[in-house]
Amino acid sequence: MNKKILITIAIVTSSVASLIGCQNIDSSISEEKTIKMVYVNWAEGIAMTNLAKVVLEDKMNYNVDLTMADVAPIFTSLASGDQDVFMDAWLPVTHESYMKEYGDELETIGTNFEGARIGLVVPEYMNIQSIDELNNWNSDLEGQIIGIDSGAGIMSTTEAAIETYGLSLSLLPGSGPAMTASLETAISKELPIVVTGWEPHWKFARWDLKFLEDSKGVFGESETIYTIARNNFSKDMPEAAKFFENFSMSSQELGDLMGAIADSSEDPEVVAREWMSSHPERIASWLPAN
Repeated sequence: MNKKILITIAIVTSSVASLIGCQNIDSSISEEKTIKMVYVNWAEGIAMTNLAKVVLEDKMNYNVDLTMADVAPIFTSLASGDQDVFMDAWLPVTHESYMKEYGDELETIGTNFEGARIGLVVPEYMNIQSIDELNNWNSDLEGQIIGIDSGAGIMSTTEAAIETYGLSLSLLPGSGPAMTASLETAISKELPIVVTGWEPHWKFARWDLKFLEDSKGVFGESETIYTIARNNFSKDMPEAAKFFENFSMSSQELGDLMGAIADSSEDPEVVAREWMSSHPERIASWLPAN
C-alpha cells in the first residue's frame, strides 16, 4: 500500500480516536455535574426545588434533573443513592418516621425554612376554633377531612388526630392541588370545609384561613424544613452541597415565589428564573465563595 495512504489512514484513525476520547471525557464531566433532585407535589417544594434548579444551572453550570414522587419513594430513592437531593424534609414531626427508618443512609445539608407548621385548616368564616369542635360539624363537612397524597406525613398525623380526638370524620386522600381546588370551590360558595394544611403555602395569602387549635398537641409545634441528600453527596459535590447549605428563604420570599407560580400559566421553572433575576443579591448570598 502506498506510504502516503498509510500515513493518511493513521492520521485519520488517530483523529477519530481523539474525538471519541474527548466525547467520553465530556460525557463524564457532564455526568459528574448532574444533580438528581426529587420533590413532592407540594407548593413550597415545587417553588424551592425549581428555584434551586435554575440557580445551579444558570449560576453554577450544573445540570439538574427533576423527578416528582410521593414521599415514601423519595426517601427510599435517596437512601439507595438513586436520587441526590430533597429540599422538603419537615422535622421534627412530619417526616419523623422516615428519618428514623432511613436517616443513617442520608445527609442533612441545610435549613431552608424555619417556623413551618402543619394542622387542620378551615376558612375564617367558619365559627369554629379548635379540633375538639369538629364533631359538631360532621354533617356540614359531609363526614370528611380533605387530605393530600396518602404517603405524606401530615396524613398519618391527621389519622392520629382523628383517633386522639375521637373524631367521626374520615380522611380523604388526594393531592396538594386537589386539596386547594376543593378549598377554592368551598370558599367561593362559603361552604364549610376542613383540609390538611401547612405553612408556608400560598393559600394563606389568597384566602382568609385559620389553623384549628390543637389542644392535645398531635400536630406538634412549629417545624423546620431541611434539605437532605444521599450519603456522600457533600463529599462528591462539595460546591453544590455548600449552595444547599446556604439556601434559605423567609416567609415573605417563599410566599411571593409560591404565589407567582400558582398564579402563572408558565412552567414553574420559568417563574423561578424570573424570581431569580429580580433578586440578584439574595441569590448571590447562596452561592459558594470563590
